[in-house]
Amino acid sequence: QVQLVESGGGLVQAGGSLRLSCAASGRTSRIYDMGWFRQAPGKERELVAAINWSGLSTYYADSVKGRFTISRDNAKNTVYLQMNSLKPEDTAIYYCAARDRLDELGSPEYDYWGQGTQVTVSS
Repeated sequence: QVQLVESGGGLVQAGGSLRLSCAASGRTSRIYDMGWFRQAPGKERELVAAINWSGLSTYYADSVKGRFTISRDNAKNTVYLQMNSLKPEDTAIYYCAARDRLDELGSPEYDYWGQGTQVTVSS
């Protein structure tokens, strides 16, 4: 089993920045890809960004390309999401996820989930 704990959410004004962190514990050697999802009220959960085990391949949803950057530090078992130029429509609960199998980087199928962290962007 893998446990994921997110941190770094909060309230920020439009145009501002936040960095989310997700620390993994447990059987971390089994992790391949890690991803960040978000879910806004009344909307479906969407994959925002993903990164493969080496950190050399990434995926971004069109809505965040050029503004968000995903990275990982395998020595610390941590994945990050740097969010710049935030917009009110980025307001959502952000979830960290991990999977222990190979899949297309843009696939939304993940095996392990964090509890989520709230990001609120005011206009």
